[in-house]
Amino acid sequence: MTSRDALADRYRRIDGQLAGLFAKYGAAADLEARLATAVAVLHHKMPHFFWTGVYRLVGDDLVVGPYQGPLACAVLERGKGVCRACVERRETIVVPDVHAFADHIACDPRSRSEIVVPIIRDGAVLGVLDVDSDRPEAFGAVDAEGLERIVATVLGA
Repeated sequence: MTSRDALADRYRRIDGQLAGLFAKYGAAADLEARLATAVAVLHHKMPHFFWTGVYRLVGDDLVVGPYQGPLACAVLERGKGVCRACVERRETIVVPDVHAFADHIACDPRSRSEIVVPIIRDGAVLGVLDVDSDRPEAFGAVDAEGLERIVATVLGA
């Protein structure tokens, strides 16, 4: 099994674990609880994740939600950063080197690469799942596919 296949398999197992947990919660669990659970599981099961969290779109602001890792920026500066670009493009963004990304917001200088997945329900962007690594080029297509599938599971899709 290649490392790419092993990573894809790890994402499938995590997605299955989350689906099982959410089935136990039933319809009573709100989105914030589901996101917090997903963030905790991902952060502790993915060795290349340095910071794992959610930024919620509140009005025009991206406000930190559930996260694991070092201290986060509470509110991201408007009009800048990978998370804002993800909201505007409504698509996953993989950044191999955050220092090469124009207007990157450095909440922690140890962050070297990043992947951001939009959280969209009924056509509305609710926020983003944001993952940083302290290694350059830590994320790729397998991470994008796995995290997009997990966001869909969190949303109950």
